[in-house]
Amino acid sequence: MLLTIAALLATAQPVMCQTEAPDPKVPTILSLKDRAALQDKWLKERLDTVIPGLMRKEGIDMWVLVAREYLEDPVVATMLDAESFSARRRTILVFYDPGEGKPVERLTISRYGLGGLFPSAWNPDKQPDQWAALGEIIAARNPKKIALNISSMSQFADGLTASQHAGVLGALTPELRARVVPADRLAIGWLETRTPAEMAVYPQIVRAAHGIIAEGFSPKVITPGKTTTDDVVWWYREKIAELKLDTWFQPSVNITRQGVAGTLDGDAVIQPGDLLWVDFGIKYLGLNTDTQHMGYVLKPGETDAPAGLKAGLAAANAVQDALTSSFREGASGNEVLAAARAKAIAQGLTPIIYSHPIGYHGHAAGTPIGMWDNQAARPEGEAPMDAPTAWSIELAARHKVPEWGGQEVGFRLEEDAYFDGKTVQYIDGRQTRFHLIPRVPGTGAKGCE
Repeated sequence: MLLTIAALLATAQPVMCQTEAPDPKVPTILSLKDRAALQDKWLKERLDTVIPGLMRKEGIDMWVLVAREYLEDPVVATMLDAESFSARRRTILVFYDPGEGKPVERLTISRYGLGGLFPSAWNPDKQPDQWAALGEIIAARNPKKIALNISSMSQFADGLTASQHAGVLGALTPELRARVVPADRLAIGWLETRTPAEMAVYPQIVRAAHGIIAEGFSPKVITPGKTTTDDVVWWYREKIAELKLDTWFQPSVNITRQGVAGTLDGDAVIQPGDLLWVDFGIKYLGLNTDTQHMGYVLKPGETDAPAGLKAGLAAANAVQDALTSSFREGASGNEVLAAARAKAIAQGLTPIIYSHPIGYHGHAAGTPIGMWDNQAARPEGEAPMDAPTAWSIELAARHKVPEWGGQEVGFRLEEDAYFDGKTVQYIDGRQTRFHLIPRVPGTGAKGCE
């Protein structure tokens, strides 16, 4: 059995299993009140530990973030406590490192404090101009570098709008204005860094996604000859809502069928002998999942998928191994992509790699590793790979299936994983066998319990 949330919170290290459970169940989902308490606990710990480490690593002593109500900076949105759904009016957050080992100061130049995490440093009765109040606070601290969220490369570090940028610069003296620098590495570092406390619970989050996928790819939902792929898609949406979870994208379900070019979806009816694929993600406790699994609909008399299909799934697993063994802290995403492709091709595989970080966002902050339609190096992939970070190991292998007359089939998989700087571990195992419909008891190796 998975540990309880209370037990996981007491665990010093992440508890992760590398072989997915054969019949995963959705763990108990926390109440909204308990979720809020846990997320606020994580947020305070992150502000106390992650921020000082990043600022000192990057040599920046002040970071200024600005958001307006319903126009959130992606970073500010992750710094709001669980009872604050958006910025209020204009929310200005300031981090200042005074140096000499002193704690990093946190302030909000806003009428209200923020969840007990950012005390208010603005009294409108004394200084009615919010921008002037910001200028006074910055001038009093006289920082060497003032980081702002402006970036041409990353959307996650580009949350400062043009009008708010003008407001910040207008509040500064010419001397202080000359000290403004991009906050790229701070914004990305904050978003991509996963803490031990988060990783202790992340397996529960991914297990919830795995459990929902398994239930959808089962006779409970699919009746061959009757159920359409859209039926399954909307069952997933309803299940997510029933559990009081969120999804960050519309699930996809499609069919690869012997003798049919391409894939089928929409109102296509699922039939015996079909190869099924799902792309599915949830958001729970502020963290996202992203999973692609495959299923096979048994024909009468079959107890397993044809050997050629199983070989295709194994090929995709081999591409996963080529990729995860190529992770190296400090290497660029482009370098990891090239190394992984070289390993896979040397094994006679046909890899397509398009992996990405995951965490606060689905397609999250950090260096990407390839694109499904571009396996060459690209500018975004020049960013370095950091740790500790979470990843969606997303890829495909093309494989010819003898039982289908040599038809070439794409085997697409995606699993969430954790990179500690040395090794990559799947957060709740990976798929190494098809979801069989109907499920045959006793098939497959024992997996995560």
